[in-house]
Amino acid sequence: MGLMGKLLDVLFGGGRNAIVETAGIFRENAEKGADREAAMRAQALAQYAAEFGQPRVGLFDRVIDGLNRLPRPILAFGTIGLFVMAMSDPVWFAGRMQGIVLVPEPMWWLMGAIISFYFGARHQAKAQDFQTSVLQTAGMAGEVRARVEALDALQVPLPLEAATLAEPGRNAALEEWRAKQ
Repeated sequence: MGLMGKLLDVLFGGGRNAIVETAGIFRENAEKGADREAAMRAQALAQYAAEFGQPRVGLFDRVIDGLNRLPRPILAFGTIGLFVMAMSDPVWFAGRMQGIVLVPEPMWWLMGAIISFYFGARHQAKAQDFQTSVLQTAGMAGEVRARVEALDALQVPLPLEAATLAEPGRNAALEEWRAKQ
């Protein structure tokens, strides 16, 4: 090898690309970054699947779910009950409303915040359950398609007489009535 070859070997290394290696110090390799990002997403999905794959529904979970379903009906029926009491016993209702007037404004703000957070958290939990069920349903699409194809293969074609009776737009009773007229 000549002098120029030895000089280029010193600058760029033996068979390596020193320019790429040097640029890699200052700028991330996009391909390796995408590989790391894909691996991180796969690990996150695997963790999610392990955490939420098998829901644990024991006695405690069922009791808490039952208690979580009570506030909305209680609020709705309580409001309807107040309307009924306002119509049936206006004096009793007016007395109760005078008691509500004495509740300070910060307590109303606190009650509004509690109710907002309760219903907001419940809405988020239900939305996540819905997304999980959508993903599970989408995962079963291939299996369902195979079953439908198997059922289609079992379908027996109609005999010629039945096919003529089932012609769209043809009404045998109407044609017989018209013939008699």
